[in-house]
Amino acid sequence: MYEKVKRYIEKHHMISEKDKVITGVSGGADSVCLLFILIRLMEERGFMLHAVHVNHGIRGEAADRDEAYVRKICGRRKVPLTVFRENVPAYAKQHGLTEEEAGREVRREAFENVMRQQKGTRIALAHHMNDNAETVLWNLCRGTSLKGLGGIAPVSGVWIRPLLCVKRREIESYLEKWGISYCTDETNACNAYTRNRIRNEIIPYMERNMNEQTVLHMAETAERMRVIEDYVRREALRLKGECTVRDSLGRLILKQGRFQAADEALRSYILHEVLCEAAGHRKDIEAIHVKILEELLGKQVGRRADLPYGTTAVRCYEGIRFEKAGETEKNAEPEKKFAVRILEREEISEAFPKNPYTKWFDYDIIKNTVKMRHREPGDYLTIDKSGNTQKLKQYFINEKIPREMRDRLWLLADGSHIIWIVGCRQNQMYQVTDKTKRILEIQFYGGENDGRDNKCYAQ
Repeated sequence: MYEKVKRYIEKHHMISEKDKVITGVSGGADSVCLLFILIRLMEERGFMLHAVHVNHGIRGEAADRDEAYVRKICGRRKVPLTVFRENVPAYAKQHGLTEEEAGREVRREAFENVMRQQKGTRIALAHHMNDNAETVLWNLCRGTSLKGLGGIAPVSGVWIRPLLCVKRREIESYLEKWGISYCTDETNACNAYTRNRIRNEIIPYMERNMNEQTVLHMAETAERMRVIEDYVRREALRLKGECTVRDSLGRLILKQGRFQAADEALRSYILHEVLCEAAGHRKDIEAIHVKILEELLGKQVGRRADLPYGTTAVRCYEGIRFEKAGETEKNAEPEKKFAVRILEREEISEAFPKNPYTKWFDYDIIKNTVKMRHREPGDYLTIDKSGNTQKLKQYFINEKIPREMRDRLWLLADGSHIIWIVGCRQNQMYQVTDKTKRILEIQFYGGENDGRDNKCYAQ
């Protein structure tokens, strides 16, 4: 079995000669087997090993005997050991968790603390093939994604699981062959926990009555699911880049048209990746949040949905815009500047400016003092040479300019008559003609993008 585990470690590049491996040792068969295999491999490869034992404060004298046994075997084999004592029932009550959940959290924190203190590089856990089968079944019962069908990953960041390639029976046989004793946790025989019922009743029934290689076949299927899930995630990440842009304030926008052009099988994964980026976290981003985004795409512009980590999704013309609390203040509008000059037409030899942020207007037909401002009630513009007008609000709606951008657009105004929506449209009435004698030139610039963040979303 040692050679089998050794090949599995090599296949998944779990341990190198430069590593310092932190391994959890409860005293049970699985963790003791892992400890002895790692000791043997350490003697061959030369990496460093440090053991961790967590006394959960649940099983009284039995837990103390487990701790004493782990101290003894680590002492005999000269493996450094750190022991933690934690009142898991009290921890569970304080954090609103089951004792099983609290135990997992306490162990994880212990391993990570030792890793930091000892400058470790890997954390080895003793999950085996039966654990993987139990996980897949449990995930299926609760409802799961491709990731859940993949069960337990052999490598996840610094976490490694060298025994995933062997069954529980192989572990027990290995310990018996080498005369290695271990502790037995009597709570493992109690079927009050769902996992114990799967372990003690469901999987044995399947092996006896359906296929004796049930555990092996489930492990093989889980491995194939992990490969597929990895491919799907990479594709989702690639498409996420094609489906998203950042607006002038740096906010992430999902482009509905491009998103809906993606294969339906990938859309939920794309939404998950987009939301993770918008939120800045992966933890606690669940299927229900992806469902909220799917539903939001079918709603009218302006609808909003609150999501984890202070993230808000807003339905906009382009698709969905993601906002974070305090983002508006952080991305305050940069300073804008304008240059103005009046030109005599007969003295001009240059051609009409082609720069969209430099415009000429017929100065003689302007009735009021020209102002550069943001929108106000009653604003309108002339939309054609026949003199037809349109309210500015209606123009914004027709051109699908996002609501939150409308108050930020700069306008050149003659009273309530809008001469120019900077970066967008120029009023037909004020255009320079053959009859123009004096020209008003306005040049718009400033800010990081030289004023280009004032551009329209649709033209």
